[in-house]
Amino acid sequence: MRIVELNDQTKSELLEKLLKRSPSNYGEYEKIVSDIITNVRDRKDEALFEYTAKFDHFDISADTIKVTKAEIEEAYKELDDDFIEVIKKSAENIRVFHEKQKRNTWIDTNEDGSILGQRIIPIEISGVYVPGGKAAYPSSVLMNVIPAKVAGVERIIMCTPPSKEGKVNPGTLVAADIAGVTEVYKVGGAQAIAAMAFGTESVPKVDKITGPGNIFVALAKKACFGYVSIDSIAGPSEILVIADDTANPRYVAADLLSQAEHDEMASAILITTSKQIADEVSKEVDEFIKKLERAEIIKKSIDNYGYIFIAENISDAIDAANAIASEHLEIITASPFEIMPRIKHAGAIFLGTYSSEPLGDYFAGPNHILPTNQTARFFSPLSVDDFVKKTSIIAYSEEGLRKVHKDIELFAKNEGLTAHANSIAVRFEEG
Repeated sequence: MRIVELNDQTKSELLEKLLKRSPSNYGEYEKIVSDIITNVRDRKDEALFEYTAKFDHFDISADTIKVTKAEIEEAYKELDDDFIEVIKKSAENIRVFHEKQKRNTWIDTNEDGSILGQRIIPIEISGVYVPGGKAAYPSSVLMNVIPAKVAGVERIIMCTPPSKEGKVNPGTLVAADIAGVTEVYKVGGAQAIAAMAFGTESVPKVDKITGPGNIFVALAKKACFGYVSIDSIAGPSEILVIADDTANPRYVAADLLSQAEHDEMASAILITTSKQIADEVSKEVDEFIKKLERAEIIKKSIDNYGYIFIAENISDAIDAANAIASEHLEIITASPFEIMPRIKHAGAIFLGTYSSEPLGDYFAGPNHILPTNQTARFFSPLSVDDFVKKTSIIAYSEEGLRKVHKDIELFAKNEGLTAHANSIAVRFEEG
C-alpha cells in the first residue's frame, strides 16, 4: 500500500478522490436508468419481463415471478444446517438491538384543555432490494428487513435477480424467510426499483425502498425518490482505521482488506502515528493479497483507493477521520474509548483490537446499512426510525386558543397571509 505523510494537501487530495466515487458522478448512466423507469412505469409487467429476459437471461412471467413456498423449502435443504443456525443467531442479535430503538406515541395535555402530541405509526409496505450478481448477501437481507419488522411494517416485499435457471440464491431466501419477508419477486436491477416504486400487475407499489445495489440500482433509487422514500444512495464500501504503535499490524491489514474485497472502488485507509506500523501493515497487506480468493478485486481497490497516512499526532489523525467521515471506523489504539468522544462523523465505530469490522457486518446487532461518501456528516445507519412515520397531533380548547389568538393573527398578518389570520379571528368575533 502507498504510504503518505498526512498533511492538509494530502488530506484534501484524498477527499477529492473519494468523492469522485459517488453515484451522483455517473451521469452517463442516468439516461439508461430513466428509460428503464419510464418503460416499467408505463408498460408495467410487460416491460419488467422484457428487461429480466434481457439482463438476467430468464424468461419470467406472471406465473413464475413470485418465489413459491416450495422454493423456500428447497432453499433450506440446500444450505448447511450450521449456517442456518448462524443466520438465526444473527437475526436475533439484530432484532434485540433494534427493539431498543422503538419510540412510542406521546400526548401532552395542558391545564387549559389544549392537547399536543406525536403519533408514531409504521409505513404500510416496505420494499427491499437484494443484489444477486457477483455475490449474494443474506446479511443485508437481515439488516434491511428486521428493523422494518420491529417497526411494525406488516407487508415487506423483496426483489432480487434470478439466475439463468430462474432460481434465487438459497442463502438469500432462507434469510428472507427467517427475517419475515412477506413476498419475494425474481426481478433485479433498475427495473426492480421502478416496479416497487410505481407498481405493476405482479409487483405491488411500496412506500419505501431500502437495500444496496450496483450503479444502476443506486441511480434508479435516486430517480424514484419522491414517488417513494428510499434509505440512501449508497456508494462503494469504506473502512478507515486509526492505529497507534500498540496495534497489531496483521490485524489491521486483515481489517483493511475485509472492505477492499467488496469491489474495485472500495476504499481502505489507515491513519497511524507510527512509521513502523505503517511499514508492517503494508507488508502484511501484500502477503494477504497472495492468499485471498478475491485478490484481483482487492488489488485494484488497494491500488486505486488504498492509503496509509502517517500522522504527526493522534489529534491530526482524528481531524482527518472526521473530514473523511468513513462508513466504518476502527480505533485500534491503547485507549480507544478516550478517542471515541472526539469522533464526530462516522457510520459505525469499532473500538479495540477485537472489534473487527465484519463483527458489525454479520453478527453484533447494529445495522450495517451505513452512510458512505462523507454522508455520515448528516446521515445515520438504517434504523427502526426509517420505517415509521411521525404525525403531529394538535387539539386546542376555546380557552386555549383565546389566550393566543391575537399572537397567531399578528404572525399571519406579518407574513401577508390574511386568510390565515382570518381563520383564527372569526372564532372570536364580537356579537
